[in-house]
Amino acid sequence: MEKIKDVSGVVLAGGISSRYGKNKALVEFHGIPLIERVLGVMRPIFRHVIIITNTPDKYSYLKLPMYQDIIKGLGPLGGIFTGLQVIPNSGFFVACDMPFLNQGLIRHMVEIKADFDLVVPRISGYMEALHSLYGRGCERKIESLINSGIYQVFRFFNEVSVRYVDEDEVRMFDPDLRSFLNINSPEALNDFDNLF
Repeated sequence: MEKIKDVSGVVLAGGISSRYGKNKALVEFHGIPLIERVLGVMRPIFRHVIIITNTPDKYSYLKLPMYQDIIKGLGPLGGIFTGLQVIPNSGFFVACDMPFLNQGLIRHMVEIKADFDLVVPRISGYMEALHSLYGRGCERKIESLINSGIYQVFRFFNEVSVRYVDEDEVRMFDPDLRSFLNINSPEALNDFDNLF
C-alpha cells in the first residue's frame, strides 16, 4: 500500500513517565521497545514520521527526525503544539506507549479528514486525543490555550471543526478497541501480556 504524503506521523515520547517511574517508550513489550512497536505501525503508513521528545539522545538509533518541545512542561499539548510547528502539513499524533495501533483504523482516519481540523476517536464519550489527526486549523487554538495557562488537549475541540470517529466506526477496524490501550505502569504491561 502506498505511503501517505500529505499527513505526517508524529510520535510523542516526552520523557520520564511519572506513573511508570522511567522512560516507558523504551520499556520492552515482548522483547521490543514500545516506541519501536508504535513506529512499526506508523512507518509503513506515513512517508514522513517524526518523534517529539525532550530526550533525543535516547532515540538517535531510530534514525528519524526529532524535535524537542518548543515550550517545555506542558505535557501532550506541548508535544502536539511543537509537532504542528515543525511538520509541513497535518499530523497524525500518537503516544509512544500504545503497542496495539491498527493500520486500518489510522488510514481510515486520514481518508475521512476532508476539510476537518481534527479527526478524533470518541469511545463512550471519551476522546482519544493521543490517537488523533490534527490539522493546521488547530495551531492557533492550541497557542491560545497555552497563553491562557490551560494545558488539557481536549479544551479547544469545541472551537475547531471536528470529525468524531465513534465506537461503532472504530470497531469496523479494531473490534476490541485495542488501539487505545496504553501502558502506564508495570502492572499494565503484565495485564496486556495475554493480548499479544
